[in-house]
Amino acid sequence: MNTIDLENALEIPTYSKMPMALVRGEGSYVWDESGNRYLDFYGGHCVALLGHCPPRVVKAVQEQAEKLLFYSNVAHSPVRAEAAQKLTALAPDGEDWSVFFANSGSEANETALKLARTSTGRSRVVAMQEGFHGRTIGSLATTYKASYREPYLDILPDTTFVPLGDASAVAEELSAGDVAAVILEPIQSIAGMRMAETGFVQELRALCDAHDTCLLFDEVQTGVGRTGTFSMSDHFGVRPDLISLAKSLGAGVPVSAVLVADAVAQTVEPGDQGSTFGGGMLAMAAVSAALDTLVDDDLMERATEIHTQIQEQVGPHGAEVRGKGCLIGLRLDRPAAPVKSALLEHGVLVGTSADPHVLRIMPPLTSTDEDVALFAETFAEVMKQDPVPQNS
Repeated sequence: MNTIDLENALEIPTYSKMPMALVRGEGSYVWDESGNRYLDFYGGHCVALLGHCPPRVVKAVQEQAEKLLFYSNVAHSPVRAEAAQKLTALAPDGEDWSVFFANSGSEANETALKLARTSTGRSRVVAMQEGFHGRTIGSLATTYKASYREPYLDILPDTTFVPLGDASAVAEELSAGDVAAVILEPIQSIAGMRMAETGFVQELRALCDAHDTCLLFDEVQTGVGRTGTFSMSDHFGVRPDLISLAKSLGAGVPVSAVLVADAVAQTVEPGDQGSTFGGGMLAMAAVSAALDTLVDDDLMERATEIHTQIQEQVGPHGAEVRGKGCLIGLRLDRPAAPVKSALLEHGVLVGTSADPHVLRIMPPLTSTDEDVALFAETFAEVMKQDPVPQNS
């Protein structure tokens, strides 16, 4: 039985998978079992920030594996301390932050929501329509898509959804006095790369301050430099109380984190939160090496350069370029799914979104000019061969 048939036979059928088995990656490319090479501008759900198998991260993980694979947070760890120091130094303002390490974006968001509830003594959360924050029970409550939530409505924590950009709707909810947190994706990636306006985010900060409510930035996709700054708070000029990070943080090694402002951190007591594998040594070695690579190679600046190149080279071929840095939406004049399939046939990996006309591309910050040009040329060829349907 081949790899694809074996997985299909043994795993529960929760994923719609690409029709190949990947075995190797390097830089912006991955290879399947048959030796076919693909330009990867999807990055395994926005994970491969530094490309595949970035050398410093691989070396750091190899060296740590020879020393100590794992020990829980019951013991202190030099590699964890180093990762925490580097991460908090890159946080907004570079001071007055603490960190909690976990394993996934959903777990990070659950932790942040718990901390907000502990800090405020309240329970309700305000989230944005079309937002996505994870699919474990606590974070699922704040994920908008009805089909994800409906089977579990009787056990989901209390969440109210408001339109992205509607500050008056947020103000009305906060006036009730029972809201622990407002949670926001600065760019709603899965919804089609819908970016929050600066004025709206600044109003959110003012409203949360006025009502002693925590402002939570879900930067699982936008964070760690992917959008050109380490946090989107730098773009908005707004400092949230909590920032969740994952995806790019370990450059492919599963890890997440919550950055916690001091005012919230001071309300935490021993035993309030835990994670056996959160802060494990292999993950911490990966985080430390990934952050070093990000800073030493000036890759946040490169994110902005790549975005400009995509606008200049891809935009003229029938795409409205959305997003920021290397978190990009291409809104097409036709359905996106057939274009995604055609790109796959031409050896290019991209994603779709809840908006049926938006392709998502998340190129590595290490993408070369040649990588971007190859994508642009392939995209242009596909768009030329796929005329706009009459009913689009």
